[in-house]
Amino acid sequence: MKDFSERLSALRERVSAAEGYLKVDELRARRPQLETEASRPDLWDDPERAKAVTGELAAVIDDLDLHDGLVGQLEDAETLVELARDEGDDSLEPEVEAGLAALSAQLDELELRALFTGEHDEGDAVVEVHSGAGGTDSQDWAEMLLRMYLRWAERRGFSVELDEVSPGQEAGITTATFIVKGRHAYGLLEGERGVHRIIRISPFDSQARRHTAFASVMVVPFVEEEVGAVEIDEKDLRIDTYRSSGAGGQHVNVTDSAVRVTHLPTGIVTSCQNERSQRQNKERALSILAAKLADLARQERLAEMAAIAGETRKVEWGSQIRSYFVHPEQRVKDHRTNHETGNVEGVFDGDVEPFMEAYLRWRRADAASS
Repeated sequence: MKDFSERLSALRERVSAAEGYLKVDELRARRPQLETEASRPDLWDDPERAKAVTGELAAVIDDLDLHDGLVGQLEDAETLVELARDEGDDSLEPEVEAGLAALSAQLDELELRALFTGEHDEGDAVVEVHSGAGGTDSQDWAEMLLRMYLRWAERRGFSVELDEVSPGQEAGITTATFIVKGRHAYGLLEGERGVHRIIRISPFDSQARRHTAFASVMVVPFVEEEVGAVEIDEKDLRIDTYRSSGAGGQHVNVTDSAVRVTHLPTGIVTSCQNERSQRQNKERALSILAAKLADLARQERLAEMAAIAGETRKVEWGSQIRSYFVHPEQRVKDHRTNHETGNVEGVFDGDVEPFMEAYLRWRRADAASS
């Protein structure tokens, strides 16, 4: 029988570490409080509070069940190893190997949780994709990025609300706005903020020359409580209505129900065209505006604190964060983390999470060294 003692010891340490970053002791204390509140007959008199309580309770239960499951798997593996050793039964070795491999894989995925350190990492995200320099190629590239993130969200089991898509003049899109809802959506997407570059043979060049095109991605947290707390003065708004349209007949309303909201003091523009009525589109556009204003206030507070502390930080907003090489080589490379892959088509099809994880690890390492 193979000696599994070192692997079991390593897994035991990882499970113990998970108890720390999952904050299991705090969760066990919090669970009965939430269960008591969730059972109150008047809970749903305040729907927003009720959603917050039931959502937190579900997350607490999920994390506790996950931790208890890991402990149970580890104990089962240890028992099986002890049984095989006592009986000298080598036939159990494949079963032990499979159990340890499965536990290790679950811990690999779970350890990503330890990288979520931001205030809003656990929540939802508003994402905008904008075409940049490169004409029709950049508009096509923006549409490819939109598809990439939608496919990624689908793989993750996240829900997506596609609020606005503006088609390009010949192909692709000029802008798109969507909300990704799911646990850790913002924490995963935050690192995608910035400029994305593609180098390829342009499908719009009759001479088949290589072109470079750019598109930008903007990501802000979408926190219901913060959005509701942001006060927006109607006098600061310019509201325009228009007829929505979309490539291939998608996202089309037959009335002028699409709404564009401009916040005059900041110049922030939001729009929505996919709800059924002009009122609903206006409400959604205002919600996205509130999320952006809340994020702007956070950024200003961080800048003030950095100035007081005398810190010097790298300016990365709007910088080129990643390049997608389609010709002459097949490669995607992140310029911050140096993470790269040769599976370009896989990335375009939504396999972008390794880049997100690499960013989170790079961010933690960068914070530890500063």
